[in-house]
Amino acid sequence: MAYPADYKYTKEHEWLKVDGNTGTIGITDHAQESLGDIVFVELPKVGTEIAAGKTFGTVESVKAVSDLFAPVSGTVTAVNEALNTSPEQVNKDAHGAWMVKVAMKNPSEANQLLSAGDYEKFVAAEGGH
Repeated sequence: MAYPADYKYTKEHEWLKVDGNTGTIGITDHAQESLGDIVFVELPKVGTEIAAGKTFGTVESVKAVSDLFAPVSGTVTAVNEALNTSPEQVNKDAHGAWMVKVAMKNPSEANQLLSAGDYEKFVAAEGGH
């Protein structure tokens, strides 16, 4: 699986796509593969403040419940409501099935995240693919 080069990644397996001051957040293909079949996604409401490195929701699979960690700080401006009824979209296309969009407070926070290449090395070192 190639990780999109224009995304940034966290060591908690979230991705961030930056477009101006807007950050789109989801989980990586490695994360969805590790979780197995995703049955429920709990996400914050629009207007919620999230902080880099802090939890902002959960993903529930048949195996476990996992926290979602914010890659950047900001205010939630959109939530992917389709995941309420079709959480399996994350399994089908982890890098396309975004979870939330945020108005980033400090877009330079994204510079501290991993590049696609660095994330691939991190996953390999962790014993992934």
